Amino acid sequence: MCLISYESEPEPEEPLPAGPLHVPVRPGRGTEKAVRLFRTPLGTRTAVGFTSAARLEATLGRGQASIRLSEALLRALCEPLGAHLVTVDPTLSAPAVTASTPRPGRAAVPAV
Repeated sequence: MCLISYESEPEPEEPLPAGPLHVPVRPGRGTEKAVRLFRTPLGTRTAVGFTSAARLEATLGRGQASIRLSEALLRALCEPLGAHLVTVDPTLSAPAVTASTPRPGRAAVPAV
C-alpha cells in the first residue's frame, strides 16, 4: 500500500491546459488570418500551438505569422474543420520539398 496521496496530480493521460499559445497562421481573405493546420506522422490533421514565440520560430522559421489563442479556443476553431487534435510545442518538422533540390546521391528525375 502506498502511503503518499497523489489525488491532486493529474493522471499522465490527462492533458494539462497549455495556457495562451502562439498559433501559426496564414493570410486569409482581406486582412483576415487563417489558422494553419498540420498533419501528424500518421496523417491525422492537427492544430499546432507553441508556448513561446521562440519555440515557434525555432520550428517553423523566422517570419512565420502567429496569433495568440487559448488551447480551448484553438480546439473549438479547428474541430469543425476535422482537426480534433491539438499538438503543443512540436519539435520536429521537415523542410519544404522542392522539385529543384535532388536528394544526395541520386540523379534528378525530369518532370513528365
